[in-house]
Amino acid sequence: MTTVLIVDDATFMRMVLKEMLVKLGYEVIGEAGNGAEAVQEYEKLKPDFVTMDITMPEMDGIAAVRKIKENDPNARIIMCSAMGQQGMIVEAIQAGARDFIVKPFQPDRVEQAFRKLEGV
Repeated sequence: MTTVLIVDDATFMRMVLKEMLVKLGYEVIGEAGNGAEAVQEYEKLKPDFVTMDITMPEMDGIAAVRKIKENDPNARIIMCSAMGQQGMIVEAIQAGARDFIVKPFQPDRVEQAFRKLEGV
């Protein structure tokens, strides 16, 4: 089963995304509330995929992507952003994220992003 680490500072958003991913057949093996936690959890859990929020306290998503990619160049990370963060999405992709999904999450778009990465 494909494993996922969900990173978002909003518990509600993690819950919504987890529900969608479980329905799609993914196993959510961990959650983190900021970028620093994300880096630690990634090292510990070695998930197949990471969903990464951009705006978070302590360490933002883009810094966390850079750090994770530094340690594991093959990390598959999907950025999650709110509307109006297009500039940050470009920066995240340059940092090594493979795709992005926009909040509020649309189940078909979430599935599309994950299926696309599975094919990579």
